[in-house]
Amino acid sequence: MKKTSQETINAIVWKACDTFRGKMDSSQYKDYVLTMLFVKYLSDFYREKLEELKAKHGDNSERIQKSLSREKFKLDEKCTFEYLLKHKETENLGEEINKILEAIEEDNKEKLEGVFRNVDFNSETMLGRTKERNKILKHLLEDFSDTRLDLRPSMLSGNDGIGDSYEYLISHFAGDAGKKGGEFFTPSAVSTLLAKLVEAKEGDRIYDPTCGSGSLLLRVAKEVDEVTNFYGQELNRTTYNLARMNMILHDVHYRKFDIKQEDTLEHPQHIEHQFEAIVANPPFSAQWSANPLFTSDDRFSQYGKLAPKSKADYAFVQHMVHHLAENGTMAIVLPHGALFRSGAEQIIRKYLIEDRNYLDAVIGLPANLFYGTPIPTSILVFKKCRENPENVLFIDSSKHFERGTQNILRPKDIEKIITTYRERKEIEKYSYLAPLSEIHENEYNLNIPRYVNTFEEEEPVDIAKVSAKLKTLENKMSDTDIELIALCKELNIDTPF
Repeated sequence: MKKTSQETINAIVWKACDTFRGKMDSSQYKDYVLTMLFVKYLSDFYREKLEELKAKHGDNSERIQKSLSREKFKLDEKCTFEYLLKHKETENLGEEINKILEAIEEDNKEKLEGVFRNVDFNSETMLGRTKERNKILKHLLEDFSDTRLDLRPSMLSGNDGIGDSYEYLISHFAGDAGKKGGEFFTPSAVSTLLAKLVEAKEGDRIYDPTCGSGSLLLRVAKEVDEVTNFYGQELNRTTYNLARMNMILHDVHYRKFDIKQEDTLEHPQHIEHQFEAIVANPPFSAQWSANPLFTSDDRFSQYGKLAPKSKADYAFVQHMVHHLAENGTMAIVLPHGALFRSGAEQIIRKYLIEDRNYLDAVIGLPANLFYGTPIPTSILVFKKCRENPENVLFIDSSKHFERGTQNILRPKDIEKIITTYRERKEIEKYSYLAPLSEIHENEYNLNIPRYVNTFEEEEPVDIAKVSAKLKTLENKMSDTDIELIALCKELNIDTPF
């Protein structure tokens, strides 16, 4: 039997979004579509297991139920997508869906507790009054009932088939959502670059303190032969639940990930842990409390200064450095201003470079890579035990990309950065190994043009040729003026000059 391709899943589920388009913003309806995809996956998983057990045990319902109770998900037959489809004409479909979601959570407390808490299928504000709401939700169920949308594990192409489709949707929603989209999704090319930079190994613990929908954590895992342990924290409750669903749809066992919902800087949830691979794309120049009490917090106390209240960029850096294992690598995306701003940020940079010598590389990225902001960005790579402690590698890849409405790092652009980083190569107009003494002379200003000279010399101007060309143009203009005056006289009208 032909397996369900990722392209098929993508097309069907993207079409399901038509039910909501024109009625609400994608940042609002994404939760309904992604939740229904999740429920459809759980239902198809359950259906396949039930079919297997019936074939094995026949009518012995006791043995079947006992075996089902040991599966990774429990699902009552009245909580399946098929049950919802059969009851799509119910008097209040939104209320029925909410009850089923609540029951699924209750039956899978350890794995799914609260995962549907932020989506209300019975919301009059979002979906209209009962009649309109029923119509919308009925269409949604019918779109997901497409016979080609078979999400049984045996029908999916690889473990990540459904997970990749989930990320396909998330990336499209992020693009539509504009500025807010960057809060829950890092473009896949940037995620790939960060994942390759930290080079996680089997058994490493991977951490993202601003994990959004979890896509960056999962991208790091794709660079590892075996699934490892994931840790993350996310402030937004809805996005936190997206991350948990994303992990499950990528077939990550619930005991293999520990994702918490809270403010990372104000209320860190993994404070006793250290990690071998840390990645992050935190909100650029976000505000935070910068409470003086944090000067005695182990994450910030050594630096002598807290990151400014209006720009939390280095507060995230300090938090991540605190959690970095001695043999670990961390890579963080920051706005360019974080490379050269003075004041407290300069003091923090000096401590990281001069006192600790943790900074390993500074990589300049092209502008307009991220959802909702056209600004150019950079990646800072840190290691506590550096193989090359005498210098810092600067890479300027700002001109290496595919131009579009949103610019894209191509595979060859990523490969050039990674090869240059791993081999620590100096390439004219692209990369430079800056001795620590030079960074000290520049007062810990990390602005990439100070280190990588990308200036293109122009050909010398031949003044004599330019002068001759100007004279020729002037003569031609004089001839044109004479012709224009004659034409105006012939038409008996005033000349324009």
